[in-house]
Amino acid sequence: MQKRKLGKSGLEVSALGLGCMGMSFGYGPAGDKKEMIALIRSAVDRGVTFFDTAEAYGPFTNEELVGEALAPFRKQVVIATKFAFKFDPNTGKQAGLDSRPEHIKEVADASLKRLKTDVIDLFYQHRVDPNVPIEDVAGAVKDLIQAGKVKHFGLSEAGVRTIRRAHAVQPVTALQSEYSLWWRSPEAEVMPALEELGIGFVPFSPLGKGFLTGKIDANTTFDSSDFRNIVPRFTSEARKANQVLVDLLTRVAQQKKTTPARIALAWLLAQKSWIVPIPGTTKPHRLDENIGAVALELTPDDLREIESGASNVSVQGARYPEHLERMTGR
Repeated sequence: MQKRKLGKSGLEVSALGLGCMGMSFGYGPAGDKKEMIALIRSAVDRGVTFFDTAEAYGPFTNEELVGEALAPFRKQVVIATKFAFKFDPNTGKQAGLDSRPEHIKEVADASLKRLKTDVIDLFYQHRVDPNVPIEDVAGAVKDLIQAGKVKHFGLSEAGVRTIRRAHAVQPVTALQSEYSLWWRSPEAEVMPALEELGIGFVPFSPLGKGFLTGKIDANTTFDSSDFRNIVPRFTSEARKANQVLVDLLTRVAQQKKTTPARIALAWLLAQKSWIVPIPGTTKPHRLDENIGAVALELTPDDLREIESGASNVSVQGARYPEHLERMTGR
C-alpha cells in the first residue's frame, strides 16, 4: 500500500483510509460485530493504516468497535475520531452542538477509553459550533496535545475563514469534508487554502454515499434506518438524472478493465498528493475493490476525459436535507 503525508504535519498514513461509520450507523442496521472486526483487521492486513470513527457514530458504539478491532495493531495504525455534539442522556440521540473547551476535554477522555488507547492520533471538530469561537476550540485541542492525549488537530466541513483562524492557534493537520466527482464544492476555495497552509484533505463519501459505484439506480430501495432516505440527492428522480455521471465512470472503467468505484477513487487520488479518501464499507469484496484504486494509474488523457464528461453534468438534488446542510461551517 502506498503512503501519503497529510500536508506539512508529517502524519503519514496509507493512501486510502477506511471510514468505519457505516459499520454501526447511518446506512441501515449495524453490521455483525465479529464480521466488522474481521473486516477492519483484514484492512490492516492489506496495508490500510488510517481508520476513521467518531463518538457520534452509534453514538459511541463505533468507537468501541474500532478500539477492539485495532487493539492488537495499535502501534501500526492511525485512529481519527471526532468531538462536537451533545447527546440526550435519556434517548442517546444527538441534541445539537457542543464544542465548549471543557466538553471537548470530557469527550477526549471518554473516546480514549472506548478506543482502548492512551492517545488519539487525529482529533477532529465534527462540525463547526457557531456558539464557540474556533480559537477556543483550537486552544482546547492544543491543551490536549500538550497533555499527550492527542497528536493532531483536524476540522470537518469547515470553511476557509474558520480553517485560517483555527490554524493560527493550533496547526490543523487535516480537513475532512465531502469531496467526490458529484460534490466538487471544495475545489473553489477550500483546496487552494489547504495547499497554501500545508493542511491535508480527507474526503468522506468519496463514492457519493455508494452512488458512484454503479450499484444504485432509480429503483434501489434502502432500509428504513438508512439516512439516504432523507437525502434530496437520493430521491428516485435525482438518481435517475444523476445516472449520467455513473455512465461516464462506467465508460472509463470499461476502457481500463476496472470498476466505476475504482475510477472514482483513483480520480480523487490524482487530484493532489495530500488527499487521502476514506471510503467506508461493510463488505470484504468492496474493501478489496476500493484498495485496488490505489494502484490504478489514470493517464492525463483519462483525467481529461473524466473532466470533460463531468463538466457537462449538472448533479441534481442537495447533498443533505436543509437542517444538516446548515451545519456546514464558513
